[in-house]
Amino acid sequence: MPLTDLGLSHERRALGKSGLTVSPLAWGMWRFKGHDVKAARALVETALDCGIDLLDTADIYGPDNGEPFGAAELLLGKVLAEAPGLRARFTLATKGGIEMGVPYNSSSDYLTSAVEASLQRMGVERVELWQIHRPDHLVHPAEIAKTFETLRAQGKVAEFGVSNHTTAQVSALQAHLSFPLVSVQPEFSPLAIEPLYDGVLDQAVERNLAVLAWSPLGGGRLASPQDERSRAVVEALSKVAERAGVSVSAAAYGWIMAHPARPIPIVGSQQVTRIREATQALSFTYSRQEWYAVLTAARGVPLP
Repeated sequence: MPLTDLGLSHERRALGKSGLTVSPLAWGMWRFKGHDVKAARALVETALDCGIDLLDTADIYGPDNGEPFGAAELLLGKVLAEAPGLRARFTLATKGGIEMGVPYNSSSDYLTSAVEASLQRMGVERVELWQIHRPDHLVHPAEIAKTFETLRAQGKVAEFGVSNHTTAQVSALQAHLSFPLVSVQPEFSPLAIEPLYDGVLDQAVERNLAVLAWSPLGGGRLASPQDERSRAVVEALSKVAERAGVSVSAAAYGWIMAHPARPIPIVGSQQVTRIREATQALSFTYSRQEWYAVLTAARGVPLP
C-alpha cells in the first residue's frame, strides 16, 4: 500500500498547535555566508519560488564558516533590508542558547538577550518560531518557561520549540509552560535513525509537535558514501530514485517525510540547483517495502 494512503507528502505541515502551516520542506542557513547580498537574496528567493516557505537559521551560524557569531542572521537581515517584501512570504525560525566558549546558556537573561540580538540582526520585530538550540543542564525548566512566556507576551516570538532535546527534557519544559511547544528539531536521516527508536518521533505524534529534521542527507555522507553502511543505504535509496525518476537526495527527503510524524527535512544546500532539486521529493511516494528496505540498510541487520 503506498504511503500516500496515510498522508500526502506534499501537503502543508501544521506547526504544532499554533494554527500556522508551513511547507513540507524547509530551507536552512547553516552555510548561509559571505558578503554578496545579491547572491544571498537569490538563494532566499529560490527557496520561496519553489514553495519552501519555512526558513531556519540560528545565531550560532557563522563561526563554523569562519565568520562572526550571528553572521547568517545578519546576512538575512541585509537581504530583507534590500527586499522587505520577502518577509511576508515565509515563516521565520531561529535558534539560540549557545554562548561562545561556555557553551550552553538558557538562563533568563541570556535567552532574552539572544532573542533581542537575533531580532536586531535580522531587522525584524518578531520571529514565528524560536527554539533552544541545545539543552542547558544547569537551568530549571521553570525559568525557561517563564522567559518564553515573557517574550511571547512582548510580541517578540510567536511560538517556541526545542532542538536536540530528549523526550524527557521536552516533557519537563512543557510541564511548566502555559502554552504548548510547537516543534522539535532532531538530527534525522536514513543514516541517523535514532528518532525512530528513542521516542522523539513518537512523542511528536503524541503531542502534535512539528519535527524539523536537520542534516537530512547525513552531513553529505549520502552524496559520498565512505563506509559499507552508507553505501548500502545509498543503494536502497538509489532503487527508489531510479523508479521515481528523482535524485538520491530527493529520495532521502521523501523517506524522512513518509513517517506519520510528518517530519520536515531542512534542506541545507546553498546552491540554487540543489534547492530546486529538493522539491522532487514532493513528486513521488514510497511503498512500505521500499521504505523498510532503506531502514534495513540503515540498521545493518534484518528487522526482527
